[in-house]
Amino acid sequence: MNKPLRRIAIFCGLLVLALLIRDNWLQYLKADSLRTDSDNRRVAIERYANPRGDIIVDGDPITGSVESKSGDFKYKRTYKDGSMWAPVTGYSSQAFDSSQLEKINDGILTGNDDRLFFRNTLDMITGKPKQGGDVVTTLNAAAQKAAFNGLKSRGGKGAVVALEPSTGKILALASYPSYDPSSFAGNSTDVDSKNWTKLQKKNNPADPMLNRALRETYPPGSTFKVVTAAAALENGKYTSADEPTDSPQPWTMPGTHTELKNEGSIRCKNVDMREALRISCNTVFGKIGSDLGSDKMLEEAKKFGFDAEQFTPIRSNASVFSDNMNQSQTALSSIGQYNTAATPLQMAMVASAVANDGKLMKPYMVDELRSSNLDPVEKTEPKEMSRPLSPENAQILQDMMETVVKQGTGTRAQIGGGVTVGGKTGTAQHGVANSENPYAWFISYAKLSDGSSPVAVAVVIEDESANRDDISGGGLAAPIAKNVMEAVISSKK
Repeated sequence: MNKPLRRIAIFCGLLVLALLIRDNWLQYLKADSLRTDSDNRRVAIERYANPRGDIIVDGDPITGSVESKSGDFKYKRTYKDGSMWAPVTGYSSQAFDSSQLEKINDGILTGNDDRLFFRNTLDMITGKPKQGGDVVTTLNAAAQKAAFNGLKSRGGKGAVVALEPSTGKILALASYPSYDPSSFAGNSTDVDSKNWTKLQKKNNPADPMLNRALRETYPPGSTFKVVTAAAALENGKYTSADEPTDSPQPWTMPGTHTELKNEGSIRCKNVDMREALRISCNTVFGKIGSDLGSDKMLEEAKKFGFDAEQFTPIRSNASVFSDNMNQSQTALSSIGQYNTAATPLQMAMVASAVANDGKLMKPYMVDELRSSNLDPVEKTEPKEMSRPLSPENAQILQDMMETVVKQGTGTRAQIGGGVTVGGKTGTAQHGVANSENPYAWFISYAKLSDGSSPVAVAVVIEDESANRDDISGGGLAAPIAKNVMEAVISSKK
């Protein structure tokens, strides 16, 4: 072979070798990433080629699938009471992807999860079409309905979270205003895109797609005094609910010329913690926080879950209690103001830990993942998260919170029939120099005659249209919490 032909042959051989290397790289090394690439339309077509599995509440599906009327996506998602369940389900949209449980558990719901391989193989052999699995939640339908309707009746904004203290199961997770995921589940430019656009915050200041139960942090106001009381007990500053406190009135915050004010004309000088929680004394709990100091208060707040994101499995924003604060800043933070901010989930966790004799369980909303033939794929087991309180101190704090409901600011949460309710109201300042309407809070738990506690609740209300003087945790939020607790208790009978 002459030299030019040899060079051409070598060059062609190198081209073939490069082609083989490229082909193998694409087929073996890049195959999985290409298969799952969001820009690969075949992936999306496959995703909607079969009905999705369902999200289950109390044994019944709250989702479904119907055949699309046009396009190459065969099935689209439907939702039962979509607005009520949207903070739980999220959405699954042919045009706008998915979110929350729909996104996190997409593999199970579409049937593409590797854990469904045996089921899918068996269906293929028997000729059955591919089927998605189900996501079985911990939610209580009656509690969710009570929470959502309670928020809706207020007409403003707000959120409710209810937990089962002994396990951490989320029983209700409501946010208002909300949206119907069915309204943009398809791929229609005229309908789905228009509905999606209307829901975006820039077009809708109410921001209905914001999950306020998990993704919004609010100043918790006086509900945080429960954490401060826990810190006082755990650090031995006070050892009982009825021990007089060292609480002058008026009290000037250290390093300032500013007096910490109490609401109205309540008398808080040297009252015990039970009375201070009952009438909600800022001076008492502000001074407790200041005396304990930033480090001890932060340590106790972290035991309740502050300063860490929670995964339910939907991510919840981290609630905030700052570090390295001076005494006056710590005082304000200890009554739920200054930089302190909490999600409704976080404050439900506070009430839950107190109700569960000081043991905080990790909150979760997915009880089980299962295949289409109901075989379990994954089961969530309750998990202890921390111990913010000793059992003895938790019982002291329960006694204090029960006094709040029996004869304090939370009387509208009382439930008859031998049910004992413990709670704490809060009215949190909002806006520059408290210029905007405050947030109304209520946290609580219900205790049955046998001593068990089936539910703990947190409610927050934003109501810009209400008369400022009419806004209170006891007036706006407590009745909603009561209805949620009653719904859970009734469902247990």
